[in-house]
Amino acid sequence: MEHVAVIGSSLAGLRASESLRQEGFTGRITLIGEETHMPYDRPPLSKKVLAGEWEPDRILLRKPDDFASLDLTWQLGLRATSLNGTTVGLADGTAIQADGVIIAVGAATRRLPGQPDWTHEVRTLDDTMRLRDELREGQRVVVIGAGFIGLEVAATARERGCDVVVLEGAPAPLIRGLGAEMGHAVTLVHGDHGVPIRCGIGVATIERDAVVLTDGERVPADVVVVGIGVSPDVAWLEGSGLELRDGIVCDATMWTGQPGVYAAGDCARWINAGTEMRVEHWTNAAEQGAFAAKNLLAVDRGDEPAPYVAVPFFWSDQYDSRIQFLGRAGANDEVRVVHGSIESRKFTALYGNGERLTAALGVTSPRIVMRFRKLLVDGATWAEALELAASLPA
Repeated sequence: MEHVAVIGSSLAGLRASESLRQEGFTGRITLIGEETHMPYDRPPLSKKVLAGEWEPDRILLRKPDDFASLDLTWQLGLRATSLNGTTVGLADGTAIQADGVIIAVGAATRRLPGQPDWTHEVRTLDDTMRLRDELREGQRVVVIGAGFIGLEVAATARERGCDVVVLEGAPAPLIRGLGAEMGHAVTLVHGDHGVPIRCGIGVATIERDAVVLTDGERVPADVVVVGIGVSPDVAWLEGSGLELRDGIVCDATMWTGQPGVYAAGDCARWINAGTEMRVEHWTNAAEQGAFAAKNLLAVDRGDEPAPYVAVPFFWSDQYDSRIQFLGRAGANDEVRVVHGSIESRKFTALYGNGERLTAALGVTSPRIVMRFRKLLVDGATWAEALELAASLPA
């Protein structure tokens, strides 16, 4: 190969580009990104940047000189619109012909039907800066969606002196990732700070001064933030020959099945230790980007590509609480608090399916929860996990 095109200029795309160079690739690398900004870190958007504690230059993933050292051809402010083999079509009508492609386009925010353009989302740096300008003390802020982004925005807005209400359609906050019981437990901290989380709520319309619920109630609002999740940004790949199913379907090595084309990050669905999954978190994006690049080069050299096997991990900061989650819980898993207490807002909980430990949740207990990472990597039994929990200091 002489030319690799990396589509997506966020974390996964940058890590792929870095890995290509680290693995000795000396050819041309074209990094294509829809945003005009140099690659930056997204987790601080809903926290430090939105709070006004950090300015945008602090979240760049590399210093300017470090970006230059990668010797990349930058195509920023241009959206990829098609893929034909390893030829990438761009929104300006041009095309980039490459020998290999790594797709790392991430995901796009979901929108409510009829959602006005003046409402806010938090996915990009520009989104965050627009919202930051409106989070003034005393403003009435309604956040629609009690997922991690919505709750982080709610916490930041409250700390900036706003009057905040969170509306959620599901019966519990964070239900998708943590389940109903732990979703309620984790978000008690919002009540401690005067932020109600109203679940089982349907939104009918959004007006300039209120969010109107399906039962006719009007929730006053000066600022409306919609955080109802994301969808993998793959519609532009229809007709490309790639298999699309809530993401780009890959094998265990991040290969799409099309010669020379790999995927990584939020847009990729792959086989992880026998289970097909798609993960939308920072660690996964960083590791997969590097892995996809290594495997692209390995196949080009005639070497055997390696499977990407990982224990999913994410974290969230809300007020002075840090939430950490390891693994992947099932809907019917048993959940047991094994250290600390929900009442203290500091605890560790384990998830298990009767035979195996499937996940571990820590709330402001980083040293405890990370003790269970190796058990998850090793496929430990539920009994082994409970034995370790019993040995922990009170």
